Amino acid sequence: MNTENTPQPQSSQKSHSSHKKQNGTRSDAANDRPAPIEVLRQARAQLAELTGLAPQSVSSFEQTADGWSLDVEVLELPRVPDTMSLMASYQVDLDPRGQLTGYRRVRRYERGRADARPPGGR
Repeated sequence: MNTENTPQPQSSQKSHSSHKKQNGTRSDAANDRPAPIEVLRQARAQLAELTGLAPQSVSSFEQTADGWSLDVEVLELPRVPDTMSLMASYQVDLDPRGQLTGYRRVRRYERGRADARPPGGR
């Protein structure tokens, strides 16, 4: 299939730097804070580069006074069947610009196992 002449969305044709300039009028421009989706992308890429593990999903994401905090699920050890694969949850901290400042593994679990609920818990 030839896609050379297919029109691309305007945002995909612009470089990252020109996109940033166009969004420079955002209220958070003075703080040089990236958009939340960009923070997610940066966090996943930085964690993968540091650990060598491929992020599977982001299970928690919040803006903090010091920047951003995320919980990222990664595949630590693939197994057959896939439900027996060993997963891990990492807490990832980023500065206000989205640069990783620290991470730690907070939990390991088999992919097919649900969290245990405390009695009377939700």
